Amino acid sequence: MHLTPTEMERLTIFTAAELARRYRGLGIRLSHPEAVALLADEILTAARRGLDHPGLVSLAGTLLGPEEVEPGVPQMLRTFSVEVSMAEGTKLVTVFDPIPPAAEPGPAPGEIIPAEGEIELNAGRPRREIEVLNEGDRTIQVRAHAHFAETNPALKFDRAAAWGMRLDRPSGGGERFDPGVARTVTLVPFGGLRRIHGFAGLAEGGAEETRAAGLRALAEKGYGA
Repeated sequence: MHLTPTEMERLTIFTAAELARRYRGLGIRLSHPEAVALLADEILTAARRGLDHPGLVSLAGTLLGPEEVEPGVPQMLRTFSVEVSMAEGTKLVTVFDPIPPAAEPGPAPGEIIPAEGEIELNAGRPRREIEVLNEGDRTIQVRAHAHFAETNPALKFDRAAAWGMRLDRPSGGGERFDPGVARTVTLVPFGGLRRIHGFAGLAEGGAEETRAAGLRALAEKGYGA
């Protein structure tokens, strides 16, 4: 007997779902993969029996309760998708929040519970506001970690004032600059040893030691200023 990759995947889902059913029958709470396997198997089976798409989505929300899964699984399983075989062909069924949350949910595994109060971003660092104009023909994104003076040449602003500085934004954040729109942003100096590497390769060292040569290189390369 030769099985296609799809048929092999179907058998894997069924095997994992059978394990989940056994655990559930023994009163053992299901993990995230076990819960997904059980839900997917039931949806695949119902599709083969002729249930339509709305019926499959509705069915998924009735299969597992919060008391049948490990703490945190409902929060982790906010959405999942499974391809089913129907009379009209293969369809993708996407289900949102298939497991309702517990009446009194506790902390989820890995949840970050912050202390009371607020943490000031870049506390004590001097701030500088500069106006930036995107003279290009497309939107430019700049992330918080970027050395602002070395950003896209299509951005027009005071590069000398931005040397050794970055956006005053949380890690992972940034700013969006649309074509032809001037925006004012706030910059802060890099911290620590203030050694800058990478980006356009114009600093490559301490912010102050490389300032003069870096600004000359920016002008020579035609960066907006």
